[in-house]
Order: sequence, then structure tokens, then C-alpha cells
Amino acid sequence: MKSFRHRRPSLPALALLIAVAGCSSSDDSTATAVPSPDTEVTELCQNLDKALPREVAGVERRDPEPRSALTAGWGNPAIILRCGVVRPPKMTDPKVAQGRDPDAVAGGVNGVDWLQEDAGDGAFRFTTANRKAYVEVTVPKGRDSAAVLVGLAGAVKKAIPSGIAD
Repeated sequence: MKSFRHRRPSLPALALLIAVAGCSSSDDSTATAVPSPDTEVTELCQNLDKALPREVAGVERRDPEPRSALTAGWGNPAIILRCGVVRPPKMTDPKVAQGRDPDAVAGGVNGVDWLQEDAGDGAFRFTTANRKAYVEVTVPKGRDSAAVLVGLAGAVKKAIPSGIAD
């Protein structure tokens, strides 16, 4: 059986360890890509940001980095909302509308239509449909997707009018 001897790290190794530790986040905030929609959609997304609840599905709001009115987050692992994303290709796929796509499902929750897609690793991505801006919500494995969508429906209905985004 191999045994490991305790030894002090060399100065360069110690400096590298400190640098890496200094770059890591102690608050576990998630890095999220910020969408870049046009001015009209940006205004809708800013209105949504103001209307979003402090708590969704029993977890507190903890916005991702970089901070933006176009993104929001709750909990850890984070439920991530991005407003002003581009229309997902699956949204116009006839197989989805016919219920024949195993990785995407169309449906509605509390007056908001959503496209549900498998995001991998047990997570799901939901994107609003029939609204003037596309709002994407990624729900990590282990979170109650229905509770998340119910929790967000009021804010989406208030801030993002019905219509077609593009």
C-alpha cells in the first residue's frame, strides 16, 4: 500500500493555489450569458426584472454574474432566467406541435405558454411562446419545474405582452 508523506508545497505551487482560490467564487454565483436583444425587447425585459418575485419555488433570488436586468437567478443550484433570448429552433418544429419530439414539449402554465426542452443532466429549459419577448428559464435537476413556472407566470404576464416576438 502506498502512503503519502506530508510535505510543504513549494512557493510557486503555493502562489498558484492562492491565485486559483482567489479567483473562485465563495458565494457560488453562476456565470450566465446575457442576451443582447433590440431596444424594444430590452425595455420589456427591464420591466420583467422589476416584476420578478424575490422567491421562486421556495428559494431566494440570487442573480448570476454578470449582473444584468436581462438575467435573474434563484437558489443554488440556480434556476436561471434570461430575457430577450432568440427564438429556439424547436419552437417552429412541426414535430413539437404534433407531440412527436421526445426532447421538446409545448404547453402552458397559468396563462403563459412555454416550450419545454431537455437541457441535459436532468435539467429542463423552458422558453415563453406567444409573447413579445422570449424568456428562457433553466430549471436544474431536482427542482420542481411546475412550481418555478407557476412562480414566474404572474411577472411574465404583467411585463411581457402577448404577441409574436419576431
